[in-house]
Amino acid sequence: MFYREAGDFSTTYPQDSQTFPIKFDRYRYYVVLAIAFLVLPFVMNDYWANAVFVPFLIYSIAAIGLNILTGYCGQVSLGTGGFMAVGAYSCYKLMTAFPEVSILIHVMLAGGITAAVVTLFGLPSLRIKGFYLAVATLAAQFFLVWLFNKVPWFYNYSASGQISAPERSVFGIVVTGPNTEAWAKYLVCLIFVTICAVIARNLTRGTIGRTWMAIRDMDIAAEIIGVNPLKAKLTAFMVSGFFVGIAGALFFAVYLGAAEVGESFGIDKSFLVLFMIIIGGLGSIFGSFAGAAFMVLLPVLLKNIFVGGLGWPTDLAAHLNFIVAGGLIIMFLILEPHGLAQLWRLAKEKLRLWPFPH
Repeated sequence: MFYREAGDFSTTYPQDSQTFPIKFDRYRYYVVLAIAFLVLPFVMNDYWANAVFVPFLIYSIAAIGLNILTGYCGQVSLGTGGFMAVGAYSCYKLMTAFPEVSILIHVMLAGGITAAVVTLFGLPSLRIKGFYLAVATLAAQFFLVWLFNKVPWFYNYSASGQISAPERSVFGIVVTGPNTEAWAKYLVCLIFVTICAVIARNLTRGTIGRTWMAIRDMDIAAEIIGVNPLKAKLTAFMVSGFFVGIAGALFFAVYLGAAEVGESFGIDKSFLVLFMIIIGGLGSIFGSFAGAAFMVLLPVLLKNIFVGGLGWPTDLAAHLNFIVAGGLIIMFLILEPHGLAQLWRLAKEKLRLWPFPH
């Protein structure tokens, strides 16, 4: 009644290989995109944009990047915060060195630079995996934070060690700097997250995605049937780094406006993005969005309940946020290892057969 595939036929191979081959899914996502682009920018206020929508969109890009690496290719990474810092500092250096170039190009170039750096740190994955690879990427996290702290060239010899985004505009609309409107930040991030999601969706459904999943499931068997582990793993690191770099550039230039590497891109950022894909669901693009939404909305909800409603101290509410988030992660790992994405799939199955029993 609510969700049907009956009567929805594909008569050509291009129709069958669409990103969303079922009409109901296509129409649903068209409606979501129409609301996101044509309604929300005109009705949201500054609080909702800065506290919910903009961080949700940026973290979604980072979660997609990490999910490609960990969820689809099986390569554990704990260096996401440091790789986001590479994107942020690359964008900063490009913005200050080439002020006449569009900020959109700077963000894309920052993603490309991050992809190269992440691929370099991904080389150990050819010899090590699992816990040892996680430790290697954790070492990359600490090394990159140390590098951006200790080399003054990266922050243009600023006395404070901070980097600040200069004002830049797109088609006459200011999108970075202190005078940026909240809806402009939202639209820039929305454009990038839409493009990244479409690219990721198509990559994971194609030949490259199948090689990633073959390596994830059993790398020795994948190599026997002809999958090149060098190419598969390094392409996963490269694509993941590209998305994470874009997220880091947007996080600095559009969302924060100013950043200090230890505070903005510390180890807690790496674990936050990792928690997003665990709760959302490994190996799922939708799970990346669901996990990002969950981890962004949870602190806002708890703060409104504990601080705004009950009048508790802010620091106590922050500690409770960590406790609740940790408990939920344990619960998901035990009860539903595939996360919110699996719950969504089960809900669609129920709707497909409703009102008949499953």
